[in-house]
Amino acid sequence: ARYYDEGADEIAFLNITSFRQGVIEDMPMLQVLEEASKCIFVPLTVGGGIRSYTDPESGKVYSALEVVSRYFRAGADKVSIGSDAVVAAEEYYKLGEKKTGETSIETISQVYGVQAVVISIDPKRVYVDSPESVDKKHTVVSLEDDQKGPDGERYCWYQCTVKGGREDRDICAVSVARASESLGAGEIMLNCIDMDGQCKGYDLALMNAVAGAVTIPVIASS
Repeated sequence: ARYYDEGADEIAFLNITSFRQGVIEDMPMLQVLEEASKCIFVPLTVGGGIRSYTDPESGKVYSALEVVSRYFRAGADKVSIGSDAVVAAEEYYKLGEKKTGETSIETISQVYGVQAVVISIDPKRVYVDSPESVDKKHTVVSLEDDQKGPDGERYCWYQCTVKGGREDRDICAVSVARASESLGAGEIMLNCIDMDGQCKGYDLALMNAVAGAVTIPVIASS
């Protein structure tokens, strides 16, 4: 409510531990959303565990659509997809940039519209000495002098992570952003792990690389 009172025009709730459980059972997060929607009158985005999953106790299978419908009923205007977007992007490129119509991004955007789907990308820098030393599937950016790596590296690529930043994947942020837009996402939210909590501003190299690769809005989160 404080951010709303101070003039925020949109608020996002991201539960980075919800990959451990199903959203349907995540009552604390749902209650926070329900209470917030009573006093906050700007769009609410909520994320964490947006995916299809099987309840380990009952064996019941919940689709991504069932998961997001619970969030929307609790007061959300948009949902943020994180780890599942990385998996969807990997599959998209594996199939030669073809859609299956079955990913969470596709199914949700087809029902609720692209404006309801935000992709949260959590990348970290992988410093390199030259662009030639990196697999061509990754987008390499050059760094300013005050952004060079620990050993003076002038280049890096942005490796995506999943499960709240706990697991690295062999795909870059630019690739995930491009695939997500193609699959039906309406916005990209960038959370650079290296800059988070550093009080040094945004990672402009990352922001520029992603914003230059897609036509949908890019949100600078950290």
